[in-house]
Amino acid sequence: MRNSALRPASRNLLVLFTFFGLPFALAAQGPSTPSVGAELPLVRIALFSSGVGYFEHRGPVEGNAGVSITFKTDEVNDALKSLVVRDGDGSSSPTVQYPSRQDSERALRAFRVDLSGNPSLADLLARMRGARIAVSVLSPPDAETGIRPAYPAAGKGLVEEGRILAMEDRDEDGYSPAGTYLTLVTERGIISLALDSLESVRFTDPGLQGEFDRAVDLLDEERDRTRTSLELNLPGKGKRNSSIGYVVAAPVWKASYRLDLSGKTPFLQAWAIVDNATERDWKGVELSLISGRPISFIQDLYAAVHLSRPVVPLAIAGSAAPRSYAAGVEADEYPEAEPDSYMMMKESAASMSAPSPAPSVSSQSMRKAAVPSGGSAASSLANVSIETAGARSAGDQFEFTFGLPVDLTRGRSALLPLAAGAVEAERVSIYTAGSQYAVLGARLKNTMGIKFPAGPVTVFDEGVYSGDALVDFMNEREERYLAYGEDLALTIVEDASSRQETTAVTLIKGIMTFVRRVSRIKMYTFRNNGTKDKNIIVEHPETSGAELFKPSTYLERADGRYRFSLPLAAGKQATLEVVERSPVRETITLSSLRLDAFVRYSTSTEVPQKVRDALSAALDLGKKADDASRAYKEIQTTRTELISDQARVRENLSSLGRESAEGKKYIARLLDLDSQLDKLVVRIEELRKMVVDTQAAYEKYVAGLTLE
Repeated sequence: MRNSALRPASRNLLVLFTFFGLPFALAAQGPSTPSVGAELPLVRIALFSSGVGYFEHRGPVEGNAGVSITFKTDEVNDALKSLVVRDGDGSSSPTVQYPSRQDSERALRAFRVDLSGNPSLADLLARMRGARIAVSVLSPPDAETGIRPAYPAAGKGLVEEGRILAMEDRDEDGYSPAGTYLTLVTERGIISLALDSLESVRFTDPGLQGEFDRAVDLLDEERDRTRTSLELNLPGKGKRNSSIGYVVAAPVWKASYRLDLSGKTPFLQAWAIVDNATERDWKGVELSLISGRPISFIQDLYAAVHLSRPVVPLAIAGSAAPRSYAAGVEADEYPEAEPDSYMMMKESAASMSAPSPAPSVSSQSMRKAAVPSGGSAASSLANVSIETAGARSAGDQFEFTFGLPVDLTRGRSALLPLAAGAVEAERVSIYTAGSQYAVLGARLKNTMGIKFPAGPVTVFDEGVYSGDALVDFMNEREERYLAYGEDLALTIVEDASSRQETTAVTLIKGIMTFVRRVSRIKMYTFRNNGTKDKNIIVEHPETSGAELFKPSTYLERADGRYRFSLPLAAGKQATLEVVERSPVRETITLSSLRLDAFVRYSTSTEVPQKVRDALSAALDLGKKADDASRAYKEIQTTRTELISDQARVRENLSSLGRESAEGKKYIARLLDLDSQLDKLVVRIEELRKMVVDTQAAYEKYVAGLTLE
């Protein structure tokens, strides 16, 4: 099978040479010497997966030659940034010229007739004060109908010549209507004309009229400037081969693949989709496709750039002129240049400009791949012989070059064969935790010795289409998993659980630390309801901060997941247990614990016996402090009640009198209350001291408690 975009070579000889590591094909027999302004034929194209293309024109020239290349206006910046000219051994100082792209507003303001800013007629005439003009005035409107007769057929207009004095807006004043008026200085004096009565205006100064015409021409050029030609002057002697190369934006070339899993040896075809979005037909060009991601950007080199400058007052009357200083370095930081340093720089520059030797191609420029198959319908992929592209490394990129010249009409696209051959591939079923189904897939290993760009993969198996997959960029010997369908033959059950165990308890200066181990357990149960054995790839999400405990090893890690391999025979059931462990630390300050928490920790079996004993001792001290505090609060309550009784007795005594029988009883009661309060004062002080002492003992013990 041969793609229509590839045609047999019509030249007798192909000469290989290099430019920046890219191979080029040069015809020994080519077109005649171009005339001045002609284009050299397009012979070499390299399309990059970053959205740019390198285009090379090459052909014979003679003597002082002129060559023209036309670009779209939006391509000129790229061309100016990347243009490379090589004019053979007879060349001397090639130059490139092109129409300057000034800022249109700035360019319009440079004319004596300023058309910048889309001025109205009134604005334009106001800008031209003092200029000589001739105006044709329309006949006045009919007094009865109010209709102005057409000029000149229905009436004779008046031509006035003079110099523009002013443009002004007037209100109606009884003599003339409101409107905009032109004031002219004429031979018969100063006159005013309503702007809407003017039929035509022209400049009587030929130079000024010429400036006006040029400004209008510039407006027309800006409106229709979609193409720009670069004119190359190639001065030289004799006949020689010249080449011109440049990088401009180009459609990204795409890759697509066909993978046949039938038979014992899987087979892969790689194709490239190329679009000719240029305005030239590609005829017999050498086409290369580069896989990689070089940095590429656009910089505005086409438009003229004007920098604003500060306005500086004259250096008179004590005004100082601006001053600037260059950065300085110490003398010993940079040694003096050796006497021959200039020659060394010249030799270095010469070596950079010299053409590099022809590259060694790692594979044949044309391959014919034919692999025997097992006889299924889909195995036709391996039986067909196709002419594919030669491939080689180009730095960190990879290049595919088609050995046959390519023809591709502008505005059309082509599907071109990149590579074909046997690969390592294994059928698998891929299950990602949490999914509803497993997917049918393949583990593909790139054993073809080339780098493959990302693209879609159409998978065939057992003579039928099996599904589509996507593959990312693949280096040599790299593996990728492809998923191309749902595996309905697998029944999957997930079960998750966790457990926690204490591995250590420490006490350091009253701070108790629990070191625990949390185990997260995931059980995957698979049942193979199909008739074929399966190899299941299980993707289990990796828990941050945890280590894998079971299984002891894994197939690989990717995208934050472990991948495990689980073989499963037809009609059988298998289980995969995944256990991840992560440490957890809990820190407790004993002095902040309530006594009931002490009881819980001092009786917990997760706490070592020596720690429990220490906690029990702390609990006893805490109880003593708690009992003392409770007794102190109780006696304070009793004292408060006695003082309240005293107040009530004194109030009753005041009402009944001290000499009455009841009054005498209250006096005896009051004396008894005073005696009780005197006794409580001593006990309260004893309990207060007990509270302070027991609390201090508890806090000192707890704060100094250390057990490791």
